[in-house]
Amino acid sequence: MTLLSQDQLRSLLLGLDGQSYKAYKSLQGAYDCGDFTLYLDYIQGDPFAAPSQARVWIPQSVAQFPTDLYRNSSRAVALADYLTRQFYQATRGPSPRRGSGKSGLIEIVRPSQAVLGRSAAQVSEAGVELRFTVGLPAFGRRIVGRQAAELLGEDVPDIVLATACYGSLSASEIERHVTVIEDGDWLRSHLETLGLVAFVADGAILPRRSGVDERPLLEAATPFQSPESLRVMVDLPNGGRITGMGIPQGITLIVGGGYHGKSTLLKALEMGIYNHIPGDGREYVVADPSAFKVRAEDGRSVTGVDISPFINHLPQGKSTCAFSTSNASGSTSQAANIMEALEVGAKVLLVDEDTSATNFMIRDRRMQALIAKDREPITPFVDKVRQLWGDHGVSTVLVMGGSGDYFDMADTVIALDSYVPQDVTAQAQAIAAKYRTDRATEGGLHFGRLTPRRIRPQGIDPSQGKRDVKLKVRSTDEIRFGTEEIDLSAVEQLVEPGQARAIAVAIVHAQRHYLDGQKPLAGVLDAVLADLKTQGLDCLDDRRRGDLVYFRALELAAALNRLRTLQVVI
Repeated sequence: MTLLSQDQLRSLLLGLDGQSYKAYKSLQGAYDCGDFTLYLDYIQGDPFAAPSQARVWIPQSVAQFPTDLYRNSSRAVALADYLTRQFYQATRGPSPRRGSGKSGLIEIVRPSQAVLGRSAAQVSEAGVELRFTVGLPAFGRRIVGRQAAELLGEDVPDIVLATACYGSLSASEIERHVTVIEDGDWLRSHLETLGLVAFVADGAILPRRSGVDERPLLEAATPFQSPESLRVMVDLPNGGRITGMGIPQGITLIVGGGYHGKSTLLKALEMGIYNHIPGDGREYVVADPSAFKVRAEDGRSVTGVDISPFINHLPQGKSTCAFSTSNASGSTSQAANIMEALEVGAKVLLVDEDTSATNFMIRDRRMQALIAKDREPITPFVDKVRQLWGDHGVSTVLVMGGSGDYFDMADTVIALDSYVPQDVTAQAQAIAAKYRTDRATEGGLHFGRLTPRRIRPQGIDPSQGKRDVKLKVRSTDEIRFGTEEIDLSAVEQLVEPGQARAIAVAIVHAQRHYLDGQKPLAGVLDAVLADLKTQGLDCLDDRRRGDLVYFRALELAAALNRLRTLQVVI
């Protein structure tokens, strides 16, 4: 690629003044801007279309970040995350209007409260790369060359040098950001050794400002305080000694009255699979990396899932060993969600009764007396949760406020009273012994089989019209995949649209390289995640895009399982 100078770029832009907007496409290439190299990788064809894709490369001789800040993967991700946030904030202020449509826009992917690996920023011993979009200026559909020269020759350099060079940033802020994230990764990686599925630090702030604002609720929020019997002490690599509540492996109930913090605690545990920025309040709230939130999901499609551990027969003799439907009920969808998560390695299930199917969760003694078992196909979760732990080593954390039948199954019971947790395990066990439910245990002595599936590549078609691949993602809730829509609204642990975008291209990657109808689904996902680990997000899409964000195999599987054209080998 020929490298032109910044002065040559300015001359080109001034020479394009007044021409049709499509003439901007001649700019695609690389430009030496002195302290960094600017790449214009994709040029928009219209001022109202998706903006142009740009990136900059700043060598460490200019960026000058100490190697200690990116000496391992945890620190490198944290530093890249910090730089993304700095760039994002620098583009949030008022900017001069430079014409029609997206003219004058400079934008990087918007980060959430979570610290994630993103294609938007990468840091290495060689240098720093930032990827962003720009809206090349126009009035109507005519190029405004002078304003484009100001945008690329003044605005972009000012932002880059202010946000991607160590000397322009707060050294103490960077150090805190990197060390907090490294400590979070360390703590999460030691949960299993500690015999825990989750840890909630004393002093953590769990409530959020609203359902659409993930920042901490600072006013009137009660700092978390562990019950003494569940308090665990750990020594972090950077932050020193901290204490907090350890949630042991096995079956844990979270109980309490309405509006006392049960679901808030569970939500914090759901998000504990991610690290969070300093000041979020959940910096040291961590959960097992494979923890997965399951719920009922009326109307979803299910393809070839063995739900027989929960539902062993259906009317008209319909099989539940390879169950398929285009319109699942609450109970069949929740059964499928659990079995699909187990298929790809979930070792902790997170369940809230508020988002569960009642008939899936419990069948009490009175209902057993009225409806005989041979007329009821569902084996309720209360009779399977203990077997899941005993047979397969899968723990469950369950919010339950309406049924004490789970007391018989629980290893640990935590009661929330005005957001303050109490260990009430002994009381719950005493109540269970005193007030017997007299319900008959259903579903046999063992959980049942976990049946792997093999996916047919023919059922995955990302094409639309003349385009071999047509993907569209605007939020975490939906992927437009070819002519199909994948509804992800019930996949609650996705936090950034970039994860859904990466999942969409990962499905295409899997279909092209690994889905052969022979490998089990878990093996296919392992292969995709191995590619990400060794090659980065660019292995999914060679266009050097900056809007992809790392995801787990569990969420990739969830998207695949909700594709209505999915086919499995029976």
